[in-house]
Amino acid sequence: MTTVALLSNDALLLEQLQAAFAAHAPHLRVVLADDPAAAQAQVAACWYPQAGSLDRLPRLRLIHSVAAGVDHLSTDSSGPDVPVCRVVDPDHRRGMTEYVRWAVLHYHRDFDRVTAQQRENLWLRHPQRFAGKFKVGVMGLGSLGSAIAADLVAAGYSVRGWSRSPRHLKGVTCHHGDAEFSQFLNGLDLLVNLLPLTAATRGILNHHTFAKLAHGAAIVNCGRGQHVIIDDLQIALANGQLRGAVLDVFEHEPLPSDHPLWQMPGVVVTPHMASAASHDCIALQIAENTRRLLSGEALNNLVNRSLGY
Repeated sequence: MTTVALLSNDALLLEQLQAAFAAHAPHLRVVLADDPAAAQAQVAACWYPQAGSLDRLPRLRLIHSVAAGVDHLSTDSSGPDVPVCRVVDPDHRRGMTEYVRWAVLHYHRDFDRVTAQQRENLWLRHPQRFAGKFKVGVMGLGSLGSAIAADLVAAGYSVRGWSRSPRHLKGVTCHHGDAEFSQFLNGLDLLVNLLPLTAATRGILNHHTFAKLAHGAAIVNCGRGQHVIIDDLQIALANGQLRGAVLDVFEHEPLPSDHPLWQMPGVVVTPHMASAASHDCIALQIAENTRRLLSGEALNNLVNRSLGY
């Protein structure tokens, strides 16, 4: 029987994944890191694995993220040089699209301002703007970013996109590379970040980026917490360059209860809920890649480790 080791510090997630594997892949022996049988594991299914946990799996042949991203694997750099795969859930795209559409409406229709007014018993209507006059930029035009940009175009927004390499999307003004980054940002009313976390994108949401947006713009971060320079965000909110920020991802999760972001004026904190692959989908895709690994077939959703996605 092939063994899969589940590596994470999230006890609830581990319990849910064990149940999903039992239901959809009973032919696999799925164990936790502290089970002696983990030493037989050829596959490690990971979400923020603890440091040194991969090194304790001498028969490991595949590291599999249980999410669409793989940057969380950096919590354990002990793993061998084996293939890395990720989970791609078709419903993940829908969930992320819904979340970003809500966030865009939150600022486009001034819900951030009217909810603040309610706390002051203030009745004040703001001029309604046509969606086409509200300029939205999407950083990262992969599977998720392309779907979100298309959804916003369909809703009537003026949409720009930015990616590492050239992309062509109907109705989206596409930019790429460092040379076109400033042009992409110039005058945006709202910036959505969906970039993978790499050495080149770490800290990309900083004061230089904020300064190029329209005065009073907003940001939505669904990438990774390390994309944001928190001090720069606080300054931009305080001086009015930014009116607000919706943040769904953080460098340390759960976000510590004493973290300043909880009380920072203009910030909406959501608990990494924009979208996530279902536990059933995770179990099915890891089981399929385990089968492919053992039969010598090409793996699904293989990650380019040098690029980080």
